Order: sequence, then structure tokens, then C-alpha cells
Amino acid sequence: MYKVTLIPGDGVGPEIAEATRKVIDATGVKIEWDHQECGIEVIEAEGSVPDRVMDSIRSNKIALKAPITTPIGKGFRSVNVFLRQELGLFACVRPCKSYPGMLSRYSDANVDLVLIRENSEDLYAGVEFQAGEEKTAQLIKTINEFATGKKINTSTSTTGISIKPISREGSREIANFAFDYAIRTKRKSISSVCKANIMKYTDGLWYDVSREVALAYGAKFEWEELANGVQPSPELVGNVKDGSSLTYTERLIDNMCMQLVLKPELYDVILTQNLYGDILSDLCAGLVGGLGVAPGANVGPDAAIFEATHGSAPKYAGQNKVNPTALILSGKLMLEYLGELEAAQKLDRAIGAIIAEGKDVTYDLKKDRNDPTAVGTQEMAEAICKKMQEMG
Repeated sequence: MYKVTLIPGDGVGPEIAEATRKVIDATGVKIEWDHQECGIEVIEAEGSVPDRVMDSIRSNKIALKAPITTPIGKGFRSVNVFLRQELGLFACVRPCKSYPGMLSRYSDANVDLVLIRENSEDLYAGVEFQAGEEKTAQLIKTINEFATGKKINTSTSTTGISIKPISREGSREIANFAFDYAIRTKRKSISSVCKANIMKYTDGLWYDVSREVALAYGAKFEWEELANGVQPSPELVGNVKDGSSLTYTERLIDNMCMQLVLKPELYDVILTQNLYGDILSDLCAGLVGGLGVAPGANVGPDAAIFEATHGSAPKYAGQNKVNPTALILSGKLMLEYLGELEAAQKLDRAIGAIIAEGKDVTYDLKKDRNDPTAVGTQEMAEAICKKMQEMG
């Protein structure tokens, strides 16, 4: 029996959370659900994520979370970012897989890639300074005094500042995670992505470290010159699994976007930073049909949270209309994390079969979005449950 924190969120969250709970229970894996309310209304009323929610996740060490609304440009910061930082969930895992029957421009490409995103650093660390404040003006003055290149020459009263921290330790931790993941899931290649030709001291450091980790794992470099002068990460040597079956390569973020549009089938595991990962994960979701089929996991040494990539879509709340697949697939990732691999595989096959049949699916999975035969959120979940029963 596993105890799992269930956060139904807000907007369409409660509906897809209920659908997912129903499907996970139908796999036969015994789970005690620890239900915790933490939607936008709760957070606004209490001023932050309630302590009881944090205590539940820390105690159970695993959570399934439906979307929670984040105000844009005002109010509290993203709950997702808060949870990742507070719980040390340094790794974000977002698989993107083609299912036969999905409506996509890339339906023939057989896309099956995993994006692994560093969660705690980069511009999402939240180190920001507001335009017009005295401390911002002081910071700009200090930067201009020490800057070796271009200075900030705009008015200090109209300039805001965001800081991009990239550390050797954080980069090594996520690169190590990515190689371990690739080996465990029998992947073939890892592509490290950043913009090191422009940001030489942050993204350049990122490439330095990912090369050191790749060398420590014994990976094959796509271009030998990438390994020139690189020493394997001393913290990892003698303490890693054999990654000699993996190929390591690098792509600049702009080129990676083009590569994914032109030939996504060539890519396997993509390792990248926080901001780039957020952008690329939506691009990758578009390759396989959209955010409705894009799951996610946020993993740290002491806890893991599984959630859909999409938002709360409050305009659809209470309509039993939205596609529950993304959160259900996140539940599949949770089963894999728990070691329930047979149940996870059965669930994946059932989801694939329902999508391929195209009968018991929500409106967005129909060729015509006005198709009257489209089913609701709960009905699609029930069809997946029935399909698992039929599969035995």
C-alpha cells in the first residue's frame, strides 16, 4: 500500500484529478490517497501554500497534482516553482510520445523523446529587481562598475533586472540524473541544449559540466572535438553506471527548436536548463498532439510530484469536457517511479488503444472538434479502465 498526496488544484483540476485517481486505482496498485486542497482560492485565502500540504508531501514523499492557476504578472508566484524550490525537486521529466490515432502534423514521425529540465536555477530562480526601486538602481550602478563587456546604459528608473544563476553543482546534478535516467530506460542518446555561444559564463559552464559528466559515464561523443581537453567529472568517476551505449551531443537552443520541427524522430533525451526546458517542453508537446497528452514529473532526493504540463483552463471548469490524458500519463510516470512497471505498461497500452480507436475520447482528440460522439472527461477515464480489464 502506497500513500500518495492528491492535490486536485482548481479550474479543470478536480475533474481530471478524479479521472486519474479512478484510472490509477483500476490498475490494481493499492494506493491510499491523501487528499489536500490547494487551489487558487485556498492560496489567496491563506496567503501561501498551506503548511498542511507541504507536510503531507514531505511525509508521503510522493504527490499527484492537478493544475493550479497562477496569476500572470501579479499576485503570488507560481505554485509549481514554489513547490520545486521548497522540496528540492531539481529535475523535471517530460516525456513526449506519439500514439497512433493522435491528431498531429508529425503522426508519421514516431516521436518518442524525453525532456529533462533543471528545475532550481536559471532565470526561474526568481532573483529579480523591479524597475524604479533604489536597490535596482544601486545594482545597475554596481554592474556597470564591474562589467567587462556591454554595460546597462538605459535609465535606472525604467530598467528591471533578472539574474541567471548557473552553478557547477546544479548542472552536474541534473546531468547525472539525465544519464542515469537514459541508462535505466534504455535510451540511446542525450542532447545537451543551451546558448553557450552568447552566454559564455553561464551556458558555457553548463556545457563544460555536461561534457565532464558524459565523459565520466563513458558516453560516445557525436563530435570528438567536444571532448578535447575535457576531464571526467571527478565527483562521479568510479561511481556511475556504464553509459557507453549512449551518444552525447550538443545543440544551441535556437537550432534545437528548428531540429525538432524538421526531424524530431532523431532525438531521444534532451538535457537543458530551466527556461529553455519550459519552452522546449511545449514545443515537444506540439509534436505529439498538444498539452492534452503531455505528462510531467518533478523529482528530488526526498520527494516527487507528478503533474500535467498544461494549465488549469478555468473557463472549462465543471463541464466534464477536457482531456484527462496528460494527468493520467503523469500517473503512469508515478507508477514507474514506484516500481510498478507492469501496471504502468498496462495503463500505457490501454491509453494507446483508446486513442487509436478514437471512439471514447474527448472532443480535442476527434478529427472534428464538434463531433457529437465525443465523450466527457470521466467517460474517457472509464473507457481506459474498461480497456485495462479487457487486457487482463
